[in-house]
Amino acid sequence: MNYCLYCKSILEGRSDKKFCDAYCKSSFHYQSSKLKEETIYVKIDKQLKTNRRLLKHFNRSGYASIDVQDLNDLGFNPKYFTHYWKNKKGDIYLFCYEYGFIKKTLNFKKKYILVIWQKYMEEK
Repeated sequence: MNYCLYCKSILEGRSDKKFCDAYCKSSFHYQSSKLKEETIYVKIDKQLKTNRRLLKHFNRSGYASIDVQDLNDLGFNPKYFTHYWKNKKGDIYLFCYEYGFIKKTLNFKKKYILVIWQKYMEEK
């Protein structure tokens, strides 16, 4: 006699059946996936999404600045970005999708200058 791997009820039907219904099958696989360690892809994706969310939140007008430490304390990590753009002065802006930043020192304080991707930034 076989039992459901999730709810432990008696299985009826095929001899190689492992779950009593789709709910038990889905729940079992969801629980097992939570026990596995996150892959590097998932960790990077989470950090990129966190960075984008924070940049979007603090840059509602299209151009803003925020203290480096304040943004980093909220979970921002400048090492994770999707692409970069170099302006005519040679400054390199790092982007998390459409939201960009550059680290500058203004009035002896380290700040991130926040920008949004513009049409003129596209390569020609």
